Amino acid sequence: MTELDRTDMRILRALQADGRLSNADLAAQTNTSPATCHRRTQRLFEQGYIAGTRANVVPDRVGLGALVLVGVVLDRSTPESFAAFESAVLEMPFIIDCHLVAGDFDYFLKIRVRDMNDFSLLHATKLLALPGVRQTRTFFVMKEVTDQAPLVF
Repeated sequence: MTELDRTDMRILRALQADGRLSNADLAAQTNTSPATCHRRTQRLFEQGYIAGTRANVVPDRVGLGALVLVGVVLDRSTPESFAAFESAVLEMPFIIDCHLVAGDFDYFLKIRVRDMNDFSLLHATKLLALPGVRQTRTFFVMKEVTDQAPLVF
C-alpha cells in the first residue's frame, strides 16, 4: 500500500461526508483534475482504504425504530467457541454490529427491531440459542446522540 498524501486524505474526507459526490464535484472539492481524482479514488478502493459505499437508511422509516445493545458472555473463552458464536451471528440479519470486546462481556451486539415485543421474541428464540451463550445483558437505547459519525483523520 502506498502512503496517503494530503490529496488522498481530502478525497477520503469528502467521500465520507457525501458518498454520492460525482467525480467532477469530488475533483473540484479536492483541487484535482477529474482524471486524477478518478484514478486516485480507484486506487483508494483497490488498496482497501474505502470498503464500499451505501445509503444510510433511516431506521424509523422502515419500521426498525428500536435500537438494542446486548452484552454477551460465552460459557467458554476458546477460539472454537468464539468462532462458533461469530459464525452464527453472521447468519442473523437483525444483528447489525457485533464486536469482540475486553471487559465484563465477550461481545457487544447492536440490533435493530420494530419494538420491545419484537426484541423479546428474538431474544427468546434466537439470541439465547446462539452457541455458547451463558449470559446476556440488554440495553434499550433511549436516544441516539451520534451514530456512524465520520472518522477524524
